[in-house]
Amino acid sequence: MSDIGAAARSARAAALDSWLATLLPAGVPGVALVAVGGLGRREVAPFSDLDLVLVHAGVTGVAELASSIWYPIWDAKHKLDHSVRTVDEALAVAAEDVKAALGMLDARHLAGDRALSDRLIAESADQWRRTAVRDLDALREITRARWDAHGELAYLLEGDLKEASGGLRDVTILRGMGRAGIADTMRPAVRAANLHMLDVRDALHLAVGRRVDRLVAQERPAVASALGLDDGDALLRRVSGDARTVAHAVDDAWRAADRLRSGRRRPLGAGPPVRRPVARDVVEHDGELVLARTAIGPRPDPSLSLRVAAAAAVARLPIARATCEWLATYCPPLPAPWPEAARSALITLLGAGSGLPATWETCDRYGLVDGWLPEWARMRSLPQHNPVHRYTLDRHLVQAASEATAFTREVDRPDLLLLAAFLHDVGKGLPGDHSVVGAPIAAGIAERIGYPPDEVALISRLVRLHLLLPEVATRRDLGDPVTISRVADEVRDPLTLDLLHALARADAIATGPAAWSDWKGRLIGELVRRVRTALDTGALPRPAEPDPALLDAPLPVVHLDGDRVAVAAADRRGLLAAVAGCLSMHRLDVLSADVTTVGERAVLEVRVVPRYGTPAEPIALTADLRRVLNGDVSVTQRLRGRAVRTRTGAAPKVVWHRDVATDAVVLEVRAADSPGLLYRVASVLEDAGASVRAARISTLGGDVVDAFYLVGAWTDATKRDRVEAAVLAAAAHA
Repeated sequence: MSDIGAAARSARAAALDSWLATLLPAGVPGVALVAVGGLGRREVAPFSDLDLVLVHAGVTGVAELASSIWYPIWDAKHKLDHSVRTVDEALAVAAEDVKAALGMLDARHLAGDRALSDRLIAESADQWRRTAVRDLDALREITRARWDAHGELAYLLEGDLKEASGGLRDVTILRGMGRAGIADTMRPAVRAANLHMLDVRDALHLAVGRRVDRLVAQERPAVASALGLDDGDALLRRVSGDARTVAHAVDDAWRAADRLRSGRRRPLGAGPPVRRPVARDVVEHDGELVLARTAIGPRPDPSLSLRVAAAAAVARLPIARATCEWLATYCPPLPAPWPEAARSALITLLGAGSGLPATWETCDRYGLVDGWLPEWARMRSLPQHNPVHRYTLDRHLVQAASEATAFTREVDRPDLLLLAAFLHDVGKGLPGDHSVVGAPIAAGIAERIGYPPDEVALISRLVRLHLLLPEVATRRDLGDPVTISRVADEVRDPLTLDLLHALARADAIATGPAAWSDWKGRLIGELVRRVRTALDTGALPRPAEPDPALLDAPLPVVHLDGDRVAVAAADRRGLLAAVAGCLSMHRLDVLSADVTTVGERAVLEVRVVPRYGTPAEPIALTADLRRVLNGDVSVTQRLRGRAVRTRTGAAPKVVWHRDVATDAVVLEVRAADSPGLLYRVASVLEDAGASVRAARISTLGGDVVDAFYLVGAWTDATKRDRVEAAVLAAAAHA
C-alpha cells in the first residue's frame, strides 16, 4: 500500500489507535484517552505530532497515570502535545481560547471510559455552536496574525502547507465554521483541495524523513515524483490552485459570519435588507452584489459578467456566490471583437485599484476569467522562480494593473496603460524572451477586445519594450549620447515614453520590495527626462564635468555626501578596484561608478547603498579611502582573504555589447550577488589592461548584472576571450 493518500493516513491512525489504547490500563474508572488534531481526524501524516487529552472525573493519582502514558510515547520518538483535564476544565479552556475550542471539535475516543469521552465531545460541540459567533473576532485576529507571519500559500515558492493563508490550518477554521452552522464551508472543491494538500504533506514528510510543513525548493522534485506530477512547477501550480480554493472559501465564510451577526443586530420588524442599485443590472443586497431581477432572462447580455465584476471592484463589495454561479452557467461567451460595453467594463475593472485583485480572484474561482481570456489558463498559478517576485504570474499581472492606477493621471491614454500593465508578461512560460514572445499575444488579445489597429500595435510595442527603461537606467551610462539616442529610437514618441515610464513603475512595485527603490526610480526618471528632451529637440546629453572641488584640492581627495562617494587621486591602474574593495569592507554596495581622468589626476564618483541598512561610519571610511588612494593595499588584502565559493546555481555569464557607447564596449557580468564582486571583477579587468570608465550595478534578488564600460574597440578576439575567462573566474567566487 502506498504511504500517501487518505487510505494510508487512515491506516496510520488505526495503528496508533491500537497502540495508544494499550497504554491506558484497562478497568480504570473515570478516565478516558481522547485524540484531537490530526489523529482525531484520522489525518495522520508519516511524521505527525500526537495531540492527546487524558480526561478524568476528578480521580486521584491521575498525574502518575498520565506519566505512564506519555513516557512510552516519548520513548517511541513521537512528538506529543498533551493535557490532563476534567470535562469542565476542558470546556473552560475552550471557552477562553478559540484555538482550543476548534481543536476540541476533532476529539475522538481512544480508550477508557467511553461515556466520559462522549460527554466531552458532545458538550464541546454544543458549546462551540452556542459561542462561535461571539468568538469570531478573536479567531479572525489570530488568523490574520498567522497570515501576516506566513504569507499567502498560493503565491509562495516555499510556502508553509499548514500555517500560510489557504493552508491546512484554514481548512480547520472552515470545518469549525461549518460545524457552527455559519456557512456551508466544506463544499466538494474545498474537500478536494484539503485532500490534495494532505497528500503533498505526506509526500514531503517521506522525502525529508521528518515532520516538516514548508515546501522548500530542494524537496519539490521528490515530492512531485511521489505524487505522479511532471515536475516541481506542476506541484507548485497544484498547491497554488488548492490554496486559492481554500482562501476563497475562508473569505466567503467570514462574509457569511458578518451577515449572520448583522442580521442578529437588526431591530425586530425592520424587514429584510434593502437592495441598493450599484450599476446597471447590479444591486447590493446584504453587503454583497447580486443581479437585478431585470438582468435575469433567457438571453443575458454577453458583457454582463464583466459589468458585474467592474461594479464589484469599484464598489469594493464581494459578488454573491449564487450570482457567480449563475453568471458562469448562463452568461454567453463574448463575440470577437468585444462589444463596447464589455471593453469599457474591462478597463473599469482593471482601473479599480485595490478593489481589483479580490474581485478578479473571485471571478477566476468561478471560471468567468477563462470565458473572457482563454489565454489565462496557461498563466494561472504559474510560479516565477526569481525570488524578487512575490506573486505567481497571473496574480502579478493583476497586481501590476492595480498598481498602474496610481499613474493613470500622468498619461494621455490611461486605458492603454492599464491594459499594457495587465498583459506585459503574457509571454512568460513560453520559450524565448518573454517580452518578444508576449508582444504578438498581447496584440491578439487587444484586437479581440476591440481596439483599432494602431492601438493594437502600440500595446504590442509596450509589451515588447516594458523592460527597456529599467534595464537601460540601471545598466547603462545615462550621460552617454549613444544611450539616449538608442532609447529614443526605440520609443519613437512622447506618448509611448510616458506609458513605458508608468508601466515600469507599476511592474516593479507589483513585483515586490526588492524590485524597486528610490535610487532606481531616480535613474528611470533621469533617463525619461533625457529621452524626452531628445524626442522634443534632438539634443543629447554632454558628458558631466567633474566636481571642481575634486580637481583643485591637494591629493588625495575624499568627499562623502549621503549616497555619493567622490574621490580623486594620482592616476594609476587599479583605482576603481581598490576603492570598490574599500567600500565593500565598510559594507557599502556600489550602484554606479564613473571614472574621469584630468591630466595626471583620476576622479572617481560612486553611488552606494548600505548593505544592511546602516550607513558606514564616515571617519573610518574616509581614513580607509585615503589609505587606499595613497596605495596602501592592506584593506583590499583583507577582502581577498575572505574569498569563498559562491552559492550553487547557474554559472556566471559574460555578455559583450558593441555600439551601445560612444567610446567603449560594454562587458556585462551576470552572476550571483556577493560582497566584493565589483572589487574582484574590476581587479581582473585592470590586471588585463582594460580601462574602465564607468560601471553600473543592477541587483535583482540574489543576482546581479554588472556592466563595465571598457574604453576602446576591443576587436581582438583573443584578448576578449582572455578577459572573459578571468572575469568568469572572479565572478565564480565570493
